[in-house]
Amino acid sequence: MSLTRRRALAAATALAAMPAAAQPKAGSPKPRPIVIAHRGASGERPEHTLMGYRLAIAEGADFIEPDLVPTKDGHLVVRHENEISGTTDVASHPEFAARKATKVIDGQTIEGWFTEDFTLAELKTLRARERLPQLRPASAAFDGREAIPTYQEMLDLAKVESRRLGRTIGTYPEMKHPTYFASIGLRLEHRLLDTLKANGLDSRAAPVFVQCFEVGALKTFRTLSRARLIQLVSAAGGPADLPAVTYREMITPGGLQAVAAYADGLGPEWPLVIPATPEGALGPASSLVGDAHAAGLAVHPWTVRAENFFLPRGLWRGTSPTEHGDVDAVYRALWASGVDGLFSDFPGLAVASRG
Repeated sequence: MSLTRRRALAAATALAAMPAAAQPKAGSPKPRPIVIAHRGASGERPEHTLMGYRLAIAEGADFIEPDLVPTKDGHLVVRHENEISGTTDVASHPEFAARKATKVIDGQTIEGWFTEDFTLAELKTLRARERLPQLRPASAAFDGREAIPTYQEMLDLAKVESRRLGRTIGTYPEMKHPTYFASIGLRLEHRLLDTLKANGLDSRAAPVFVQCFEVGALKTFRTLSRARLIQLVSAAGGPADLPAVTYREMITPGGLQAVAAYADGLGPEWPLVIPATPEGALGPASSLVGDAHAAGLAVHPWTVRAENFFLPRGLWRGTSPTEHGDVDAVYRALWASGVDGLFSDFPGLAVASRG
């Protein structure tokens, strides 16, 4: 039996244990919402590391989320950005000093070291580190322990853990800066498609969601793949590939109908679902979840973080930005709003709040 065939059979077998929210059935009760581990258990371990994903799985996450960027030789690696000085020790490698560059990506001028200027073998000599060490010193204690993983290595981890635990662990990849990468001859869409196909994941029933802030890449991917697609939106700005369009326009009822023509779900910044009041408390839920559901879209808000720094002032506990605030209030409000899942840097807290 070929490797591809074995992978496809393994994926089919695993579907029986898929989280209910990932495979809804017509006429059935509303599935339990999913918990998506944002870059792993990234509040507790350096983001986008296999140790962080292992911890997220142990804490009960249904899906683990990678951001995908390409290497010079075309491999998909897992990093929040293609600029890696903030999440690796690249700056301490004298052999790569000459690789430092200044580039314009999505209209922003950025200086640093970029994955597309390294082969996979070269990137594997680097070590990951905590991106926010001042806020997350406990996570920073794990700096230097792991290399940058590929998406395939992450998929392999999800498969192993699914078999060990008897429940399916899905992945939720984000295509980062697809227009930029297409402009330098490193298109993401076909590389991601090839990986999904090789792992038996190119189907609507597969435990995978493909997400992006850009619109064109999702529309292209829809023509290539049967995987479920999620349009990401933030509270400000708009898609890098559509400068005349704002995310606020995309989440109007008419805008959501347009999104539903090419995507299966919406990934909004969480305050678009539960806005904060001027006093820093949580206000009532907006109409976004209901509007999205009316358009046939699932809703998976991002990203709930526990530290005071990321919470409305009324939810702070103590005075330090690094202390954990009343994050449970955010989880409870989001679950009550009817979301179909949410992203969290602390998947264990999200799982506990879901009940």
